[in-house]
Amino acid sequence: MRQKILHTATELFLTLGFKSVTMDDLANEMGISKKTIYTHFENKTKLVEETTMDLFWVISNGIDDIISLQKNPIEELYEIKKFVMSRLKDEKTSPQYQLQKYYPQIHQTLRDKHFEVMQDCVVQNIQRGIAAKIYRENLNIQFVARIYFSGVYSLGDDDIFPSAMFTKPELEDYYLEYHLRGIVTPEGRKILNKIINSNQE
Repeated sequence: MRQKILHTATELFLTLGFKSVTMDDLANEMGISKKTIYTHFENKTKLVEETTMDLFWVISNGIDDIISLQKNPIEELYEIKKFVMSRLKDEKTSPQYQLQKYYPQIHQTLRDKHFEVMQDCVVQNIQRGIAAKIYRENLNIQFVARIYFSGVYSLGDDDIFPSAMFTKPELEDYYLEYHLRGIVTPEGRKILNKIINSNQE
């Protein structure tokens, strides 16, 4: 039952937003009593904390699986983007923004973990890309990895990138292309253009 509650709550939070969904909404959606939910989660804050961490680990493990395939580094980033988007959906509710506004402590913990995992992932991706001569060899790897993380996180800020102006998939596509065009070699650019063209077909 605990996992079912976590799963349903995650779906509702991503679809409707952390602020909008009440414990009554969750109970009604599942056809159970609020008392049942409270036997597993003492309050909504605890539920939000556990759903966000659960989703974080699902995504982290999925990314590890993609990395283990040792694909071309450019393809790898596109596969990771595709996987993450499939887990987060094309949300209109800006969950990251709502989390920061209404649950700042949870947001900060999640951000720290996200940085730790993503930093390792991007650093390794850059190192492999340089070794394969598809990324420029004169890159400052730590700078590129950190600026990439900073940019990815800013995409979730509804003040900077309002959902009325951009869809989430558009933002992710624009940003990944922006990132890669700044670091690829001419050989890497051929691979990037091929991927972009095949995605548009």
